[in-house]
This record gives sequence, structure tokens and C-alpha cells, in this order.
Amino acid sequence: MSNCFLPAQILLPDSSVPLDPWACIAVDQFTSQPEYWQRAEARAAGQPSTLHIVLPEAYLGTPEEPRRLEEIRAAMAEYRRSVLTRTVHGYVYVERTQMDGSVRQGLVGMVDLEAYRYEPGAKTAIRPSEKTVVERIPPRLAIRRGAELETPHVMMLADDEGCSLIEPIGRCKDRLPRLYDGDLMLGGGHLTGWAVEDSALIAQIDAALSALGNTEAFAARWPAAAGQPPMVLAVGDGNHSLATAKAYWEELKPTLTPEQRAVHPARYCLAEVCNVHSPAIEIEPIHRVVFGMGAAELCRALDAWEKTHAGAEQTPEQTFTVYGPDLNRTYHLTHARQPLAVGTVEAFLTDLCAANPECRVDYIHGEDAVRSLAGEKAAAILLPPFEKADLFRGVVLGGVLPRKTFSMGHAEEKRYYNECRALV
Repeated sequence: MSNCFLPAQILLPDSSVPLDPWACIAVDQFTSQPEYWQRAEARAAGQPSTLHIVLPEAYLGTPEEPRRLEEIRAAMAEYRRSVLTRTVHGYVYVERTQMDGSVRQGLVGMVDLEAYRYEPGAKTAIRPSEKTVVERIPPRLAIRRGAELETPHVMMLADDEGCSLIEPIGRCKDRLPRLYDGDLMLGGGHLTGWAVEDSALIAQIDAALSALGNTEAFAARWPAAAGQPPMVLAVGDGNHSLATAKAYWEELKPTLTPEQRAVHPARYCLAEVCNVHSPAIEIEPIHRVVFGMGAAELCRALDAWEKTHAGAEQTPEQTFTVYGPDLNRTYHLTHARQPLAVGTVEAFLTDLCAANPECRVDYIHGEDAVRSLAGEKAAAILLPPFEKADLFRGVVLGGVLPRKTFSMGHAEEKRYYNECRALV
């Protein structure tokens, strides 16, 4: 089969443009902390920055959104004309030094959206790791539709136990052209990137991807999935950004000839691929904050819900904690109908919000951040650790995980927007 991850024409600013403030954090971070984005905007004011060509989700649905969209379009046109002066014809090998000093290796290229679907149960080479909430696509589609550029925060995971895809590139980085090397804004750590344009290295990457997509090897690793088309990549971060790119491509595709469909830039989406087996890849739970209800009231609602939704059979224990300024209660459920604690919590919150329209749920990375948001009318739900070994197993054998099940590292360690690609 043809590979689903390919070399691309990757655009970067001149080497004199510093990463701080050029690169900015993924827009789906700090959604309930607008002060972060105010600090970022102050840092990037008057300077080239990807912050000027993305829309932080903290502003989605606000009166500022139309003005910001207009400014984004203008900035894209300007950047394409005068800022993005370097082109990499291939891949970018990246190393991200994280808060604990570990180095996360990645490979930036483009994924073929024809090899990806986000519907539950899709057996494509690229699959979402979590349930895609289709209602989240339209506002993001308004940004993608007609955009001249894309810049990715999508991170893919490869189940590469033999370390054949990315790690060999890292071992020869000293003979590759260095593209950038610097600190990221607002505590994002350090980022270095090298151009991978050598035809032999590109062929090596292609061969490693083909091996990861081998039907026999896939069946041997997952006997229960034998006969299923192999999954090569799982979406680790940016599920809804990739789904938006797919929705735009499906919208555009009927207007193109077969020849145009084969090469149109919108058929592809920039992404970074990492190896899930890397020690630097940390899979952490995403916690919940329920706004509009205090912790004690939330516990009463949860107790009543659990009585009517408990399963008849005993199951492995699920634990999670409800936290408020004057309450810290850990639940131990042994008759849950959902296989994971996050699924049980998500089912409860869906019913809770349907019955209480004044309630709103936000999804927060990091225990300190989620605890800080708890108050008289805001309750935190802290979820247990998520084992990364279960990620591919869950997707391959059980389909998508519940929405917002896990996060790859702390908020500040998310992928920053940096590399760009032309869409038109």
C-alpha cells in the first residue's frame, strides 16, 4: 500500500527570526485561562509570530472572533509573501527538550487525508485515538476554509517498538542542515530542527513506514485484529484539527477533477510523528472542571447517577476524585458499565449537562491547574493515570477512546506552531 505519511514543501521564516516569539503553543490550551493568551500576545506584538495566524480557542464564539479571523487572513498573506522565505523539500527532524530535561524526537511531514477517517470504527491507516465531537468542527472549518497557510499542532503516534522510523534520523542529525535552535515562549522548553532532504534518508523513512503498515506484522502483533487493514498512525494530539482538515478536503473534493484531487494541497495536512515507545512520550489524563455547580452538589448528583447506572456485574475498580475548596472525595467504582474511569465520568457529565443547562465542562491538563479552577460554583474531577501501553491496544481492538481521555505531557509541552505549508 502507499504510505500515509509523506515528505512536504515545508515553509519556515528566515533563520534570523527567533523561535520566541515566532512559535506559539497549540490553540486548544489554556482555554479557561485567557491571561496566558494575553501574555503571549504582548510577547508577540509587532513581531512575526504564528500566534498571528491561529485563533486561540479561548476566543471561539466571542465578539472578537470575526475581527481576529480577518486579521489572520491578512497575516497569512503577508507571511507567505515576505516572512516564510525558506522551504524544506522533505521532512523536518525535531528535538523538543521538555520541562524534565527529556528530549522528545519527532518527524514533521504531511499525512494523506485519504488514509484517515474520524468516524467510530473506521479501519484506515490513520485513526483518531479519541472520539471526535463533530460539533467542534464547524467553527474550526471557518478558519481552515480559504486559508492560505496551515501550521500544525497535530501529533501522531507510531507503534514503532523497533525504533526504525525516527530514531535512525536522530543518529545522523549532525550531518543534516540545522534549521532552528532556541527556546520557546512562556516556558515551552527548547526546540531544535534539522532538514531531512537527502533522497536516501527519505527512502529509509518510506521503508520504515511500509514495514509498520505490513499486514502480516500487524496481524502478528494484534491477533484479535487479524484481517483488519493495518493501523500505521494514531492521532495523539490535535484530533479535531485533523478532523477539520479532513472535513475541508471532503468539502472541496467534489469540485475537483480526478487529476486535481491527486495533487491538491488540501488533500494533505502537516503533522509531527513521534514514537509512542519513546521514554520522552508521557501520556497523562485530562481532568474535568464543571462550572456552574459546587463539589458537594456534584457529588450528590454523581451518587444518584451511579445508583441508576451501575452495572450488574463486578468490574475492575475505577477511581477518580471530586475536588472543591472544602471537599476532596475519591470514588471507587466496582460496577461500572464503561471500561475506563474516563468513560464513566464522561457518560455522567453528558447526562448532568443535559439536565442542568447552566453547567459547562472544560478539559484541563495538570492537577495544579484543575485544582486552581475549583470554587464555590466550580467542581474539579481528577482522573487516574492513563497507561500509554493501552493506547494502541484500545484503538486497534476497541475503536476510539472516550473524548479527552489523555494528554501528551503538560500544557506547556504541547506542540508549538512553527512549520507552515501552503494550502493554495
